Amino acid sequence: MLPRLLLDTHIVVRWLGDIKRLSREQARTLEKAVRRTEPIALSAMTLLEIAVLVSERRLTLKASLDEFFNDLQSNPIFRILPITYEIASDVFSLGALKDPADRAIAATARVHRLQLVTSDQRIIESKLVPVVE
Repeated sequence: MLPRLLLDTHIVVRWLGDIKRLSREQARTLEKAVRRTEPIALSAMTLLEIAVLVSERRLTLKASLDEFFNDLQSNPIFRILPITYEIASDVFSLGALKDPADRAIAATARVHRLQLVTSDQRIIESKLVPVVE
């Protein structure tokens, strides 16, 4: 089974650390995917973004970064999607988004034809990718 959903960085952190911070629609969508044992995609950029945020002390995890990554890696529901040439090329066309991580994550969703689960208003308003708000 192929993934239908790609999680934005803040959604991964909220889902695994503070699920109450997800919108009702986000929580419902993720619960349905879990019930159907559907894989959920993460961009490799999300892993880099989490590492940078933790190292800059802009994000605090309940566990160490290594434990957080080990939990992600050992959870069979997650599929890490690498940054490919096609994704990097699509980033070029996403000038409406200024943040490089947002551009890479949106491009990953576009290239793989996935819905992006996000609360990022810049991405939502850009209408560059279908979203679950």
